[in-house]
Amino acid sequence: RACNPPVGNLATGRTPVTLTTCGQNSTELYCFYPDQNLLHHISHGCGQPRCTKCNANQPDNSHLPADMTDDFFANPISWWQSAQGVHREEIRLDFETEFYLTHVIAVFKSPRPAAMVLERSRDYGQTWRPYKYFSVNCTATFGLQDDLIEEGSMCTSRYSDAVPCTRGEVIYRALSPANRIEDPYSPEAQDLLKLTNLRLLLLKRQECPCHGSGLIEKPQRFAHYAIYDLIIRGSCFCNGHAEECQLANRTGVMENMVTPGSVGFLREPGSCVGIVHGKCMCRHNTAGDHCEKCAPLYNDQPWKPGDGKTGAPNECRKCRCHNHADSCHFDLSVWLASGKRSGGVCDNCKHNTEGHRCQRCKPGYYRDRGKPMSSAQVCKPCACQPMGSANATFGSSWRCHPRTGFCYCKPGVAGPSCDRCLVGYWGFGENGCRPCDCARGCDQHTGNCFNGEPFFNIPIGGQIPDPVQTSTNESEEEWKWNDHEQGFSALRHPEKCVCKEKVLGSVTDFCQMKYAYVIKARILSAHDKGTHAEVVVKVKKVLKSGKVKIARSNRSIYPESWTNRGCTCPILNPGTDYLIAGQEDSRTSKLLVNMNSLVKPWKAYLGKQVSDILRTGCK
Repeated sequence: RACNPPVGNLATGRTPVTLTTCGQNSTELYCFYPDQNLLHHISHGCGQPRCTKCNANQPDNSHLPADMTDDFFANPISWWQSAQGVHREEIRLDFETEFYLTHVIAVFKSPRPAAMVLERSRDYGQTWRPYKYFSVNCTATFGLQDDLIEEGSMCTSRYSDAVPCTRGEVIYRALSPANRIEDPYSPEAQDLLKLTNLRLLLLKRQECPCHGSGLIEKPQRFAHYAIYDLIIRGSCFCNGHAEECQLANRTGVMENMVTPGSVGFLREPGSCVGIVHGKCMCRHNTAGDHCEKCAPLYNDQPWKPGDGKTGAPNECRKCRCHNHADSCHFDLSVWLASGKRSGGVCDNCKHNTEGHRCQRCKPGYYRDRGKPMSSAQVCKPCACQPMGSANATFGSSWRCHPRTGFCYCKPGVAGPSCDRCLVGYWGFGENGCRPCDCARGCDQHTGNCFNGEPFFNIPIGGQIPDPVQTSTNESEEEWKWNDHEQGFSALRHPEKCVCKEKVLGSVTDFCQMKYAYVIKARILSAHDKGTHAEVVVKVKKVLKSGKVKIARSNRSIYPESWTNRGCTCPILNPGTDYLIAGQEDSRTSKLLVNMNSLVKPWKAYLGKQVSDILRTGCK
């Protein structure tokens, strides 16, 4: 729910600033009418005035500004008094931060002013705006209508009568029937209630009606302003996100604030009783002196104040950084792009992660699938053999595949770490591996053909000759590769492999193949697994799927067909988009590619042609 800090006296523990104080330079003699005569109307007589002295440097005779804001229960007869003869006086209270005001009460010892203005500032005294004008004649003094006549007027005569001559009150209520506020944290409410400074301008002094022709004392000795108590009711300002406040640690704390242990308030161990502090103890995952922003890791949606009308807390929501960031920031473009569901962008992702949500591994690292995404060890460094690894692949800076950890190898190089030659290649070095000029493989270090095979110098794209003769102890079957033998891949050196590829024939021919899946995919990398080959592709479009679910993401396909040269077919070149139609193994959830599969470099017209066949031709 929305929170509301308790209301207290903002003046407690804070000392007002005035233009003058009686007895600042020397002892002054002044006169006043005693309190007991206030209870009687002037027709019964005012009694005799009393006169005494004021000296700001003598504790027993001083009447300082701090006496207005001391504890009025503990010190009921302490007051502040201005110098004699002043007509314009200013009483200003400066706060160390922003507060909310509810009402102001001033209890005068002298007669109340004939004209006075209550003002507030929201920018630490740079500019001022009036709360209320007070005058015995609003129209004559300020050119405003009296609110006794016109409700809601900025001026009132209600608190400007000279009677009573002492202990007369001036009261201002920020929230009145004319200022109805439904939500106390709305911009309209803040404009009315929030302040950093409060100022009373005393503009015109007036005499007590007790002054008669028989007055013995000099009139100037009554010519001063005096205030018993200045009470400013309000609370710390927390935007509906806190119920308690503590001492603000703002640099340059105002000089008028009483420090703990000083005269001016009651003190308990560890706390200052009565003082309203300005720094909010924020809830709802908010932060700041006034809970005016979200906490560092809670910026997934825009900050809002609590709703004082409905009670909704409007909590800040945590960003999804998977425990890899200490803070995040709100990004409007991300928020709008998500349909106003999530706008948090994680800051300074740790543990070798990156992305708006620290959801992927940085270049040079790959995801350890055995650990949760929130683990500090989720991203492992690529273990690529420097000599066998390609420096750049397809315009990316990835040293290895970010999901599998397989390294991107130079031509003719194999293995997850690119640390050896493919079968049918030799001479592992800076430029990768060279293809063997042999029919059945060669020594990977020397390039010598196995079993004394002849050396064929075959140009790229040339016909590979059949063997002229075989040894007498070899059968024809031994020349064929079975499912458990290694071959060398056409993926790196297609000119060494001759594959008879399937063509897209008639609609009837295509439908008779009963392909389990048809996809558009980009070939990312190929890996020699010893007993089989595995090709990592990025699925860009799914035209048809069977029992094996296919998502638009990276996955593996598995070539099944081998030639007697040990080549995997059909040929799949890394970095190229293909139309691939083939069968599936639902038991292992594998997508298979063999010589009956349709594999063609992707063309838009080809994709449309196959889509039309699938939609209308195959029934």
